[in-house]
Amino acid sequence: MNHNAKRAGASPATVLTWAGLLAVLAVLTGCTDSEPFISGKPGSSPYAIRITPQDGARDIRPDARVEVKVSDGRLEHVKVTQIEVAEQSVDADRSKDAGRREMRGLISQDGLSWTPSGASGRLRLAARYSVDVVALDGAGRRSARHSTFTTTVPQHRFTSRFEPDERSTVGTGMIVSFRFDRVIKNRAAVQRAIRVTAEPAVEVVGHWFGGARLDFRPAAYWKPGTEVTVAVALHDVEGAPGVFGTQRRTVTFVVGRSQVSRVDVADHTMEVRRDGRLLSKVPITAGAPATSTYNGKMVVTEMQKVTRMDGRTVGFGGEYDIKDVPHAVRITDSGTFVHGNYWAGGGVFGSANVSHGCVGLQDVKGGGGNTPAGWFFDRTIVGDVVEVVNSEDKRVAPDNGLGGWNLNWIQWKAGSALR
Repeated sequence: MNHNAKRAGASPATVLTWAGLLAVLAVLTGCTDSEPFISGKPGSSPYAIRITPQDGARDIRPDARVEVKVSDGRLEHVKVTQIEVAEQSVDADRSKDAGRREMRGLISQDGLSWTPSGASGRLRLAARYSVDVVALDGAGRRSARHSTFTTTVPQHRFTSRFEPDERSTVGTGMIVSFRFDRVIKNRAAVQRAIRVTAEPAVEVVGHWFGGARLDFRPAAYWKPGTEVTVAVALHDVEGAPGVFGTQRRTVTFVVGRSQVSRVDVADHTMEVRRDGRLLSKVPITAGAPATSTYNGKMVVTEMQKVTRMDGRTVGFGGEYDIKDVPHAVRITDSGTFVHGNYWAGGGVFGSANVSHGCVGLQDVKGGGGNTPAGWFFDRTIVGDVVEVVNSEDKRVAPDNGLGGWNLNWIQWKAGSALR
């Protein structure tokens, strides 16, 4: 929008009546008849100031370039501001983007152009921007431009769920796993927008399982005491053509002590080691020959004091439906648990494998604190490792729960979209 012409000698307060140029009042206070301030006066060529996107433009993409140029003379002042958010209800984090945000930028050495600086030049979706410019033309006359444009409001969004929660304390086997609600096509852009860092520092790499899951882990189990920060900057990132992210969030968690429990199916025992020291060797029952237990490294993802286990939910039909399984510790998405067992005869623990694939520990109905199952449950946290050996079954798939530790470091890095 061009403003009415102002004659030399007019009060500076009447010269700049639109928001965004108050900062240049001090510059204009010293103007004289030989250097008039003109905004829109015939002959002053205010349109020699070229602003991209043009005034009134709508549906501007977030990767569009904001640029200000003059054909001669020099730019004195450029201010690009996100002045409002057009869409307030996209997600719970959206309110953090409300308010005014100024885009950083630089005027070129010759004074003929202004461009944004670094990442600040990326536009926000569903937002309105103002551009305020003051320039001197080749004849020394000052002119100004004010324009606005609006970025596109996306029709399609993607989001994700991930754990652990803020300030959680987890075991050394924790893998940060993102599950997206849409298939991600631009995997590199999405992975680049998620940073997982550690203190003390260690290399952390992402690995894609298909198009809707991205896991992060270091080369080896985390060291106890490590503080891990997950910085998610997916807001307005284009995960697939026309599909943009919504999340901007930072979560920090702490790695607690190391606990690795080694289940020997052939020996019917589980050795529980804390920081390398043997705490106990517990008698167990594992999967029967027809329903054997997976081999491999698995990570605790969920703990319930009592839960229902229905064979129909995991492909075993009506073979069992136990409504009050005590001390249930989940280690795969497909339904493998280390859990209390009160229905099998006491003689099976340490001598026979009779389960449908879970690792069973002796317990009582309702769950007992002084039973092997209660003892293990009370000493376990999410992120602890359970490793099964000497089973007749195959190795657990790396995307079944947090099974990514079953890939070596070369294999893991090969699944990254950033190379």
